[in-house]
Order: sequence, then C-alpha cells, then structure tokens
Amino acid sequence: MNKLNRLTIAVLCGLGIQQATAQESNPTGQVIDKIVAKVDNNILLESDVQKTYLEAISQSQQGITPPTRCEVFETLIINKLMVAKAEIDSIMVSPAEVQLNTENRFNMVLQQFGGDENQLLEIYGKTAEQLKSEMYDAIEEQMIVERMRATITDGVTVSPAEVRAFFESIPTDSLPLFSKEVTVGQIIKKPEVNRQTKEEIYNQLLKFKADIMSGEADFAELAKQYSEDPASAIQGGDLGFFGRGQLAPEYEATALGLRQGEISDPVETQFGFHMIQLLETRDGKFNTRHILRVPKATEEDILKTERYLDSLRTEIQAGTIEFAKAAKEYSDDRNTSDNGGFFTDPGSNSNRLTLRTLEDPVLYFMIDSMKVGTITEPIRFEDPREGTKVRILYYQASYPAHRANLNDDYEKMKAAALRKKEDEILSKWFVTAKEDVFIDIDPTYDRCNALQDD
Repeated sequence: MNKLNRLTIAVLCGLGIQQATAQESNPTGQVIDKIVAKVDNNILLESDVQKTYLEAISQSQQGITPPTRCEVFETLIINKLMVAKAEIDSIMVSPAEVQLNTENRFNMVLQQFGGDENQLLEIYGKTAEQLKSEMYDAIEEQMIVERMRATITDGVTVSPAEVRAFFESIPTDSLPLFSKEVTVGQIIKKPEVNRQTKEEIYNQLLKFKADIMSGEADFAELAKQYSEDPASAIQGGDLGFFGRGQLAPEYEATALGLRQGEISDPVETQFGFHMIQLLETRDGKFNTRHILRVPKATEEDILKTERYLDSLRTEIQAGTIEFAKAAKEYSDDRNTSDNGGFFTDPGSNSNRLTLRTLEDPVLYFMIDSMKVGTITEPIRFEDPREGTKVRILYYQASYPAHRANLNDDYEKMKAAALRKKEDEILSKWFVTAKEDVFIDIDPTYDRCNALQDD
C-alpha cells in the first residue's frame, strides 16, 4: 500500500483531552500498555496506537473507508521517523511556539466546559496545568511533522488539469459523501481601550524597569508573575530567536534598536504593551524576552465598539458596503479578514465547511440557529489572550449533504490532489530517510509490514 496515503491520520488525532491515561491496568493490576516501536529516541506506545485508531474511525467521513489498525500504526511510525529526521536536519520548533499552540488548544477545550476549570478537574481528575502538560508533547510532535513535511514538499503545486485527472481517477461508487456545509463570515472589533487605562499599564511597566535596573527585581521572575503572554511567560519572557519581519513591526523596531542586555521603555503593539530586553543577535536573527501587559477595556469601551459594529451592520444590510469589503477594511481578526471575513476549512482552504469544523461551540450553536442571509447583532465574546471583543456573524450560504463533484468541491479535490502529489514525493524521501535512523518494531506488529518498500 502507499505508506503516505493516510499520513494525516495521526497529525491531528491525539490532541484532545482523554480521560484514559497512557498507562492503563487490567482488573488484576497488570500493566497492559507497552512500547511497540522505537525510532531513535522516540517511542510509540500501544495506548497511542489504540487511541489514534479509535479517533480516526470516529472522525472518518461517510463514504470514506476508515483506516485499518496497521495503517494507523504505520502512520504513527512515519511521524516518529519525521521527528527523528527533523532533529538530525535541525528542523525544530521553539518552546514558545509550542506553548502558544498548547494554550490555544486548551482554551478551545475549556470553552466547551463554559470556561470552568473546576469542571475539567471533576471530569478528568487533573488540573489545567496537568492537562496542558499532556497536550504539549503531542502538539510539539504535530508541529514538527508539519514543518518537516512542508520542508520536503516546498514549492509543490497542482494545475487545474491535474485536479480534474485526480477526480476522474476516483471510481464513481468510491466518491465521498460530504456532510451539510455552510459559508460563514465574521467581522471582529477589539474595543479601543481608554487613555487612562493605557497610562496605568505604561507606568506599571516603567516601574518594573526601574526595579530591575536597581536590582530590586529580576526580569524573568517578573515575566513569570505578570506577563500576559502565556507562551513566553513560563520561559521567563524568553521568545527565542526570530528573523526580521516575524514579529510585530513596533516590537521588532524597538528590539533591534537596543544594545545587548538593554531594556526598552514600554512599546505598544496590537497585542498590548511590551517591555523588551535584547538578549542576543546571531546570524541575522535576534533573541529577546519581554513582559506583556494587556490593557483591559472598560464597559464604556465595549459599548462604543458595539455601537460601531451595529452601524456597520446597518450599512451592510442596506447595501451601502459589501460584507467582504467591510471585513477586509475594518475587521481586527487577521485570520479571516484577508478572506473577506469568511472562515475557511484548514484542510482545503475552501469557504465551505461543516459546522463541526468550527471548534468554538458558541459559534456552532449560534450559526445553527440563524437563517441563511442574515447578520447577527453585535455579540460579545472572550478572547483567551486579548480579553473581551465584539463581532457580527454573516450566514451567507448553506449546502446540503451531497456526493463529491468537481463543480461544488473543487477546492477539496485540489487539496486532495496536492496531498497525493506530496505523498509521492515523500514516499521517495522515506526510502533513504529510514536508513538514517534506528527503527525497532515489536513482533506483535510484524504482520503490518510497516515501512516495507512497495
């Protein structure tokens, strides 16, 4: 079989919080989990295979044959191989990046419980920090695998002719059945915080700087205690190395204007106020640490934003401005504004997506209760990093469940055709890559013939 035709099985599985732990016991107390494969220093547990297999089956779409256990096992081995090769080739991700993604993923899970950490503790028997710690390793591996794959397949594209040829190669009775899909957009505004609140934050950071300079306080300890950037706070504010153009322009300009070891006055970016220390410059990159303080909007600040969005909504409904144009010009959400405010399916970049693709449960239920063509009144919501924001939602279209076709599902077919082309390149890469690492597979999985040449 093609070893990579299910490479994505394990990339996104295993990131949800599970009630079962990696080490499970049978009624007699004997541990039934065990190591079933080693790839250099990376181990694969039987419980990892079982969990990913069950998740892959539960997430498989109607009309698509779910993976076998051997296919899941081989995919997990391939992921471990890519992690091992990434280490050899120095393709890694920074702890700050992993921590940020872990925080974002955890916050999505927490939202499903109404933001109540006590409820998580009651259900899973673990604190928020324990759960995040369990998620961290899986997310780090996912990010490394994605970065390694992107490196190997850099520059690969497919033409419209290749997409059509790919679609026509699928037997008619094997075409997938897609669930109901929707096209939904949003315009988000972050309330403009009043001047007095900003001045209080600015002066607080100036006090931090004075305390550090006088030796009364330590930068790293203040960052751990006060910084509102969770990804770097745990590292004492250390962001790691970044190149030019990778951080907020105001942050970068300030950092590069410092001497090594120097601490800046507070600088404002879209994220809040930063106090920055330049730690090191090397090979065109710079390493800084910072303390981020985010000014919180008052009730009056939020009400002003609601009135602004309500006025914009009226203009859209009157036809004075198109929704997509308004989103591009006025929305503060960079993830959707460039796409006219519309959500996209991460797998295909299509504006058509299933409701379950929206990971925010509030959005799910809101859209499910709306009529096509309507725009909501301004809605408040909490951004885990930036506090209260306000948005309006536009339910543009709904598409019934249907058998895949090229007219309605071109972007999905394009993504699948590209994935197939990338898989062919990766298959050739694996032939030589597997010779560079140590791989040991438990005899119980010999039947799978994992990583054997086709």
